Amino acid sequence: MIIVNTPDIPNLKISKVHGIARGSTVRARNVGSDIFAGLKNLVGGEISEYTKLQADSREQALKRMQEDALKMGANAIVNVRITTSMVMQGASEILVYGTAVTTN
Repeated sequence: MIIVNTPDIPNLKISKVHGIARGSTVRARNVGSDIFAGLKNLVGGEISEYTKLQADSREQALKRMQEDALKMGANAIVNVRITTSMVMQGASEILVYGTAVTTN
């Protein structure tokens, strides 16, 4: 499946628009990561545990969006956007959405 953040795909024509495909996940930090992050915060630098958590969350949300588009019969997703929001202290949602289309 082609996934792009542009409104069209070079050299392909959009023949059908299926609607908005979306995928999301809500993840919470864990105590072990928080302890290490607190120590890392004292000396500075990247908190790699949180970076990995966010990367894993994005990938899961992207996969769910792709599955949603496939259920609609799409073979591509255009205008993809990624947002995040805090659901509660220590937990955030990653939302990925775009327009599911058929190209030829």
